[in-house]
Amino acid sequence: MTSFNSKAKHLSVDTATDVTSAKNNTKADIRYQFNFEHFLEHLVDVSLSFTALTASPKLWLPAWIPGSYLMREFARNITAVQYRILEGDNTSDAYQAQKTDKNTWQLPQVKVGQTVVVDYEVYCYDLSVRTAYVDQQRLYGNFTSLALAVEGQELSPIKASLLVPATFLADKETSRVRLACGLTSTHLSLEESQHDGRHSYGLQVDNYHEFIDYPFEIAEQDTFDFIVHDDTHQTLPHRFFLSGKHHANMGRLQQDVTQICQTYLNWLGDAPFDNYTFMTFASGQDYGGLEHINSTSLITPRRDLPNIDEPAIPSSDYQRFLGLCSHEYFHAWWVKTVRPDVMLEVDLRREAFTPLLWVFEGFTSYIDDFMLQASGVIDQASYLKLLAEQINRYYQTPGRAYQSVAESSFDAWIKLYRSDENTGNAGISYYNKGALVALCLDLMLLQKSAGRYRLFDVVKAFYNQAKQNDNKRIGISSADMGVVIGQFIPLADWEDFERRYVNGVEELPIEAMLRESGVKLRTNTKETSDKHVPWGIRCTETPAGLKINRVQRDSAAAKAGLSAHDVIVAIDGIKATSKQLGSLNQADRDVECHLFRRDELIAVNVRPKSAQVTDEQALTPYKVSLHLSEEGDEPLQNVGSWQTWLNVMERYQS
Repeated sequence: MTSFNSKAKHLSVDTATDVTSAKNNTKADIRYQFNFEHFLEHLVDVSLSFTALTASPKLWLPAWIPGSYLMREFARNITAVQYRILEGDNTSDAYQAQKTDKNTWQLPQVKVGQTVVVDYEVYCYDLSVRTAYVDQQRLYGNFTSLALAVEGQELSPIKASLLVPATFLADKETSRVRLACGLTSTHLSLEESQHDGRHSYGLQVDNYHEFIDYPFEIAEQDTFDFIVHDDTHQTLPHRFFLSGKHHANMGRLQQDVTQICQTYLNWLGDAPFDNYTFMTFASGQDYGGLEHINSTSLITPRRDLPNIDEPAIPSSDYQRFLGLCSHEYFHAWWVKTVRPDVMLEVDLRREAFTPLLWVFEGFTSYIDDFMLQASGVIDQASYLKLLAEQINRYYQTPGRAYQSVAESSFDAWIKLYRSDENTGNAGISYYNKGALVALCLDLMLLQKSAGRYRLFDVVKAFYNQAKQNDNKRIGISSADMGVVIGQFIPLADWEDFERRYVNGVEELPIEAMLRESGVKLRTNTKETSDKHVPWGIRCTETPAGLKINRVQRDSAAAKAGLSAHDVIVAIDGIKATSKQLGSLNQADRDVECHLFRRDELIAVNVRPKSAQVTDEQALTPYKVSLHLSEEGDEPLQNVGSWQTWLNVMERYQS
């Protein structure tokens, strides 16, 4: 096996002496050993050794991982934290660490200058990209879930080893077992241990904050390498890892991902990394991604990967995966480099509230699909279809009238990742609305500047500011947004836009702004709210009856007292079915329903046409499609102006 770069520095990791060598360690280095011997039980045994710089040192574990704004409480997966003190040739008995809060442990027997070894185990069976997962197929982890930090010594250099037992490797094709990790060539090495046939992977980073930004996976993996160039013609090596069962067309995937990545470099000029790693796991139906300092961890349904006979215009499933790659790749600039001010020096034990997640996730959710067509990977018609899907989600969410996108950002910690049956009634996603606010802002910049400037210039301006700082990063506030946008259009225009559409809940002027750019929005008169959400309920047909999943506010069902989780068993004395429900959608009379709420039978009368529909609701489409204006369309003066909007790369090509 080889490292990411054949010139990588090889760290000597002797598994027999790694822990005891800490006796002679007079440096402030922190050493970790992650042993996967109990992978069948989904357990990782961790040893942490360090020299204490304070008496009774404390250890802590993050409660959340950057990029996913929910208190995940990773400490709940840690058991039995014990420690031993090393003095000369003597090792103390094991002491039990004392818990001082939900994710902090104290070592009261340790004195300043003593070397201590801490042992604990971590349960790892979460398939998401946010934590850790260990079984007989793959060893995957984020160090936010695995590595206890030494309080006050977070800036100390770190050396770590990942010990893979022979039993994990026994049934695998050795040449395909690889370590996927974003560590650069001077920090990553891969060695084969002589002890019990184990493999040992050595890692080295400058500090704990960097350490937790490098996820890893050890498994049988397919790979390909590719290179992109910045505006100084410097080459940036990229590597793509794909694990899990799949039949992906790797050649097609390499071609498309390379085009997308190169298009970002053509736009932004250079990158905040020297190399980049895509880590992807193919599963049955799981989906997600998380950005890191020079890598991304992705999980995708295997059906979203390209087939051997993938058509020239990618299938909708494959487009979704390419959009995920594009989304997380852009985050290297727009989240990891330019970030909300509260995320610049963040304490991962506490929430970091910001009204700007719509800027970072919303801009990214607009730009990710946009760049698929800008790169030529998909055509303009495919992009308009993707954009129409965003618009449809927005129109189909009544909560947009009650929660602003800034409020949605601030409340991410308690709402976005904790959706329930009332989420769509009470709020809006800062991903979805944020993408459409970004669209409107992009079009406004184009229109107010007579085509000279757009959202892409705003992003690049912030990135250029970040590059001027010593740490090559910048944290921005709402006020900073005004300062930069005010460089491109009158500040008053931005402040009015922000008041109405960011901090307020006015309906976004999507149709009007697209029309000004030569794009027609057509309402599908056959695909209506009445057809898809009869009586204002979304339900699932089950053997027991119609199980209600959600009830829209102010709907006929809501006014009759129907609730989520109710099971309608009969309508007008006949067994309830979806077809029967739809046939009575326009009934101008009382419809008798019998339903179970929990184990209690309830009878209610629903009058489908009783719900009062506001003028705004009547005018809001349920499903739309987008079309480019052509000669002969009205208004003629806007025909072709869509080219200025869609052909963004013309202004950035060197």
